[in-house]
Amino acid sequence: MTEAGVGQDGPDLAAVAALPRPRDRISAGQARRIALAACGFKAERVAEPTLRHVAGVTARLGQIQIDSVNVLARAHYVPLFSRLGPYEPVLLDRAAYGGRRRTLFEYWGHEASLIRVEHQPNLRWRMERARAGRGIYGGLVRFEAERRPFIDAVLEEVRRRGPLASRDLGEGSRGQGSWWGWSDGKRALEWLFWAGLVTTADRRPGFDRVYDLPDRVLPREIAAAPTPPEEEARRALLRVAARALGIATERDLRDYFRMGPEDGRRALAALVEAGELIPVAVPGWTNPAYLDPAARMPRRIDAASLVSPFDPLMWERARTERLFGFRYRIEIYTPAHKREHGYYVLPFLLRDRIVARADLKADRRAGRLVVHSVHLEPDADPAEVEPALEREFGEMARWLGLGDIAHGTGAPRPA
Repeated sequence: MTEAGVGQDGPDLAAVAALPRPRDRISAGQARRIALAACGFKAERVAEPTLRHVAGVTARLGQIQIDSVNVLARAHYVPLFSRLGPYEPVLLDRAAYGGRRRTLFEYWGHEASLIRVEHQPNLRWRMERARAGRGIYGGLVRFEAERRPFIDAVLEEVRRRGPLASRDLGEGSRGQGSWWGWSDGKRALEWLFWAGLVTTADRRPGFDRVYDLPDRVLPREIAAAPTPPEEEARRALLRVAARALGIATERDLRDYFRMGPEDGRRALAALVEAGELIPVAVPGWTNPAYLDPAARMPRRIDAASLVSPFDPLMWERARTERLFGFRYRIEIYTPAHKREHGYYVLPFLLRDRIVARADLKADRRAGRLVVHSVHLEPDADPAEVEPALEREFGEMARWLGLGDIAHGTGAPRPA
């Protein structure tokens, strides 16, 4: 998603070039630990996670990316497992789809995401741009220009009959092909979703969105909240990113909510000027870093977690490589014979290093977690990593309700 346009107030872009030079130096190890603590990784997991623990993670991260790939578990469920250990996914469902008391809503944040409801007013500028055909898929822009009366009719149908899914609409031609072979009704609903005129009320078992009017879905105090000026809203979103990342470059911060360069730089300049972000230097980082003044600086991190490729820790691949010396590319869309590590590969975080990656699948019919392969990083100690990784496989299997772990030919077996 590409954002365009420039706000009318706030610091001039020239102010970015004049930002204070870093006075403090943060070591690469400190930066790594700051980032992990900010992102919610810690030594001890919760014995029996509750809705309060789920709320704590989502409040810290601000948003969780949604993805429909279900070879292991849907992407939005895994970040909570990585931080809390085995928890009941229904707790996240309740937070996202639990009526007017929900704490999350669906919209375009980093990508399609579950976002804390308190940030909804700060995303209304993006919804307004979508209505104007900016920051939105070109196919939907053309569809709106050609079929606006039809879109208005679909909105009226939601208003009259909602909540409803695209298949509940009786109008529109049947789609052909794959993703962009949606029916006209689906396209209309997706345009309305981008524009903020409808939102997700629920998800059906097949993961189909059920749409309704925001005023009937969001908590009343959120729906009634005033819309902040664009520049103020973007500064608020960068604060969310800074809290979740702890230490980050300008691009890292902008990428968190997919903010365009001009919009993001103005907001960044304002936060630095106000002392809400501190410019720092990190050895090996080409670009300046910005530190959240409230970020923790732990001396050590004792995490042991399998991490989703859609986890906020992994979103900006260049940042992941900068922090961990770990190069990751998702290979779902790579032909099988060209894959280096596997189809659905999860990095394994041990203490403050990513030490391995595992290609996993949940074989629900057989009731087992399939470990197709494990690849250790070059400097990893097998005697240390493999037992910790095997324990994490056990936790993953327990969380998914799988009674067995099957190791493929590329995966080491427990001693």
